[in-house]
Amino acid sequence: MALKLKLEEIETEPDAKGLESAFQTAKQKQLGAIMTFIGGRFFAERKRIVELAGRYRLPANYPQKEYVDEGGLMSYGVDLTDSYRRAAVYVDKILKGAKPADLPVQQATKFEFVINLKAANQIGLTIPVRVLERANQVIK
Repeated sequence: MALKLKLEEIETEPDAKGLESAFQTAKQKQLGAIMTFIGGRFFAERKRIVELAGRYRLPANYPQKEYVDEGGLMSYGVDLTDSYRRAAVYVDKILKGAKPADLPVQQATKFEFVINLKAANQIGLTIPVRVLERANQVIK
């Protein structure tokens, strides 16, 4: 089944001027939603990004739960707590003499989906019950 979605990349710097400009561009192009990518500088500006998404009434999906904790609409990403636990197992093995090169590379296996209903209501978006049922956490 083809979704017939058109993806558009808007490059920006994670500063006040760049972010404001990116959201203005998204609104002018009548984009239906936004996604941010993982990056330390963007993560540091998550509160401003969440505020702009609300002001421009753009549904947004974020890569980390912390954006939703700041009032963002939803996130889907790696469960960082699980990743840190798995990394600790590797550190333990290395401290006990294992060679890092001998340890297998692991990919994330646990992801979390978080939805903020308050944010949805603020932009006039109704989240279907079937989507809510799939979330690991729903913030009301």
